[in-house]
Amino acid sequence: MAKVKMSKKAASIDMTAMCDVAFLLLTFFILTATAKNPEPLPVETPNSTVQSKLPEENLAVIIIGDGDKVFYGIKGRDVRKRTLELMGDKYGIKFSDNEINEFSLIDEFGAPIEAMKQVIAMKGADRNKEGVQPGIPHDTLENNKNNQLKDWIYTSRQANIDVQNEQLNFAIKGDAKEQYPKVKQIMDELQNQKVNSFSLVTGLRGKNY
Repeated sequence: MAKVKMSKKAASIDMTAMCDVAFLLLTFFILTATAKNPEPLPVETPNSTVQSKLPEENLAVIIIGDGDKVFYGIKGRDVRKRTLELMGDKYGIKFSDNEINEFSLIDEFGAPIEAMKQVIAMKGADRNKEGVQPGIPHDTLENNKNNQLKDWIYTSRQANIDVQNEQLNFAIKGDAKEQYPKVKQIMDELQNQKVNSFSLVTGLRGKNY
């Protein structure tokens, strides 16, 4: 007797519910994501296998790149506010409360103090465009008084003590293409202010590199 062959039907899975969940998750991540602003002075740090992280507070970062340009970043909005107030007092520049609040939102900057009002007034995207900020004056010649980096370091240290009652830590973030004398110049400035312990920011590489 011949066997009866059963017809085979392709199994189907309803993916509607899974697609709905996927699109809901995608929409959630898009709406809650924060766009990262471009760095005002992008640098390519040298590679290292060290994995220690920089502290999230009580930290100032000195960025060196683009042919001897120097930018400065301070962690903590209240510390930034106090630092700008102290710099304004030192250079005889009066910053309004609104300007001080706006400055507290700027992670990194690189302009002479005389141009800081114009930098603060810019939108973030315009402020971070290449070439807009010329860098902080940092000539360390003995007879040259235009070493504003020295004053930023000093006032930010004082501001951190005033606000956090803690000593300020420092990190140097230099471009791998920068000449060593440029980096050493910054190290010398820190040591002149009795800051003998600081970090060097590097990029992570594999141990078998």
